[in-house]
Amino acid sequence: MTGYTFNPIEPRRAPVRTEGPVAWLRTNLFGDPMTSVSTIIIGGLLLWYIPQLLNWAIFNASWRPLADACRADGAGACWGVIAEKYRLILFGRYPFDQQWRPLVATALLMALIVASCMRMFWRSWLVLLWVGVLACFFALMYGNVVGLSKVETDSWGGLPLTILLATLAMVMAFPLALLVALGKRSNLPAIRSFCTIYVELIRGVPLISVLFMASFMFPLFMPVGFSIDVLIRVLVGITLFAAAYMAEVIRGGLQAVPKGQVEAAATLGLSYWQTQRKIVLPQALGMVVPGIMNNFISMFMDTSLVTIVSLYELLGALGLALNSDADWRPFKIEGYLFIALIYFGFCFSMSLYSRWIEKQANKGKAR
Repeated sequence: MTGYTFNPIEPRRAPVRTEGPVAWLRTNLFGDPMTSVSTIIIGGLLLWYIPQLLNWAIFNASWRPLADACRADGAGACWGVIAEKYRLILFGRYPFDQQWRPLVATALLMALIVASCMRMFWRSWLVLLWVGVLACFFALMYGNVVGLSKVETDSWGGLPLTILLATLAMVMAFPLALLVALGKRSNLPAIRSFCTIYVELIRGVPLISVLFMASFMFPLFMPVGFSIDVLIRVLVGITLFAAAYMAEVIRGGLQAVPKGQVEAAATLGLSYWQTQRKIVLPQALGMVVPGIMNNFISMFMDTSLVTIVSLYELLGALGLALNSDADWRPFKIEGYLFIALIYFGFCFSMSLYSRWIEKQANKGKAR
């Protein structure tokens, strides 16, 4: 063994790179023969279709609010219809000379929503801020105060109505869903049966039926001469519908919390509500953040169904704007793309916020 010298082997490069764009392409787009063929086919279709789409949407598009220019030979998308009809699309049948009021009201409500999503504003006075902003919103929209002319709710429409219905439905549906979810897990048969009947009854019919009953059938059971505003009836219908679906999502989170934690809380002498507030609900809600946000997004898009009860929200206002003008009626595609962009902006923002909330809720599990 004398005279033996250890000579280390020179390090060699890995046979396959695991980092960088080439590795990403190999893993995600060319991982196997079937994936590679699909990538080539889809890539070819995109290369063929995207130039045509760009020519139609941008290069050959007409941007001027002139219907004749949109009908010219070789003309692409007619974005002039948005420039011509955007006020009617965004504000519906609200009086033209008073449309600054829904603009200010919507800006206030949107600022409140953004502030409520920021941790620095999570204080006890936030509830009072919600009450104040909502009071200002209705005062501006309805009027009949401080010299503002009165505008009935059936003239509200467009983006302000969409945001109002979605926001109030979310705010009111969440606590109701929380109580219903707890009620379905209650040991009291009467409460458990009532909550179960409510959830199964509401989930057994489509939202359009709920809106129809709230708008047309509910007034038939009211005393003669007594009527509730259609906006309130629709808002209650959407809230009850959304709460039933959200209650099942929350109940799934409640069932995922280990039973041993509840037993440990009882051993420490915590009451039922203390156990739910401090131990069960924080964990349960953290686990179902994606499901809750999915319900919020669905609720936001379902506001388009209120058109059946003659409330012209964003999508209904588009139909109102184009169907009443024969010159711009052929350019509905551009109008729907404009509406789709607005819906996508709101829904994608909610999705991003959901990811942030989920990340914050899972910080305690990180190691």
